[in-house]
Amino acid sequence: MGIDLASVPIASTTRRPPSTVDDEIDSEMDDFSTHFSSSSIDTQIETPVETSTSQPSDSTTQPAAAPAAAPVRRRRRKPKKSFINKNAIPDSILTDPAIQSAISTLPPSYNFEIPKTIHRLRCHSPPPSTVSLQMPEGLLMYSCLISDILTRFTSATSVIILGDVTYGACCVDDLGAKAIESDYLIHYGHSCLVPLTETVLPTLYVFVEITTDVRHLTSCFLSSFTGSHVHIMGTVQFRTAIIESHTILQNSYTATIPQAKPLSPGEVLGCTSPKNLYSDNLPSSSQCMLFIADGRFHLEAAMIANPKLKAYRYDPYSKILTVEGYAFEKMKGLRVEAIRKARKAKVFGVILGTLGRQGNPRILRRVKNLLNENGKESFIVLLSEIMPQKLEMMPQADAWVQIACPRLSVDWGHFFKKPVLSTYELYVLLGEAEMKEGEYPMDFYSKGDDNYWGNFGADNDKRRYND
Repeated sequence: MGIDLASVPIASTTRRPPSTVDDEIDSEMDDFSTHFSSSSIDTQIETPVETSTSQPSDSTTQPAAAPAAAPVRRRRRKPKKSFINKNAIPDSILTDPAIQSAISTLPPSYNFEIPKTIHRLRCHSPPPSTVSLQMPEGLLMYSCLISDILTRFTSATSVIILGDVTYGACCVDDLGAKAIESDYLIHYGHSCLVPLTETVLPTLYVFVEITTDVRHLTSCFLSSFTGSHVHIMGTVQFRTAIIESHTILQNSYTATIPQAKPLSPGEVLGCTSPKNLYSDNLPSSSQCMLFIADGRFHLEAAMIANPKLKAYRYDPYSKILTVEGYAFEKMKGLRVEAIRKARKAKVFGVILGTLGRQGNPRILRRVKNLLNENGKESFIVLLSEIMPQKLEMMPQADAWVQIACPRLSVDWGHFFKKPVLSTYELYVLLGEAEMKEGEYPMDFYSKGDDNYWGNFGADNDKRRYND
């Protein structure tokens, strides 16, 4: 119940000095106090209002006494908290001449994010003493320089370079780093495909963005493509170039940056790409993709996912723009033939990739259960690299299904004596998925699809090894 203002005695209309006003009373309460003394209000709030007993209680001449007001307590306003960005790199690191001198030994066009790395290692509790570095072969030449920088400017007394081949972000080797008692892992050259919440030790992903001559890129494209619609994609190293190119090209075309979530806008993996980019409502000559990368592997994923779309590739190193092609129908014919041969198989070898985090244990469970439900025998093999000679040592298998990288089957499957299917192809074989005309999915790491064969299908999105 609220306060009966008629029973509150009127006091002075003079405000209390600002120094005596409670901090929690805001400007609106200050306006209220111009009519009522703060001390009187506090008294009435804390104790119920009493009616006078000196007046006669004749109900015919006096109104009934007002009921006592319930105590009302004002909520104390919490002080505002100032936002502190704990990830902000302090000037003591950014402007340190010794650190800047060390960074100058690395190529200026490659952003290894050295200040950020130093800051993260210094702030980590407890300070890591053993740090592991993992990077693709193209960056290994800089690993010793980075190792020297980290041991000089951080608490790390030992920096270990992981030398196993690293094809992509799926190969992040937190398990291996943990096994050799590293305190921290830094993975270079790829996006955080395996979330930090799923790694078994603290991990930092460094994309290693590469400076690109965007003016030259867009100038070449403008002089080559006379259509109206362009989709801009590339690898994560060139994500800034993708955005800047889009800003320029949208003045001349209908330009888009497609996204296959949870990847970054425009990012393409060797097994995952945006799809359905081709429009049947537009002439083929008026639409294309512009792909920024120094090789074809990731581009091929985009071309497989969008076989009708014309593809341009710009190489930031050679500064050459080329028109690319892919024999989609030939590839699909080979995969259909592999599925046909595997229909006769009674025993399947199931390969779980152990190169970093390529293999997903939850997909393994689903594959094993699916084979069992269809009356197929199976056994599990753990392999870091899948080679024909290795599989020929196990003749018990009539066919294979690999849970590592779909591109192993697509690119190299026809070199094996027995069918080596991807998880998608196994689902097609057992009638759990449909292979549509003119399509072949590149969605192994994409969300939002009913791709039970992928990492985000059904219950496959958890990659912890202790569940």
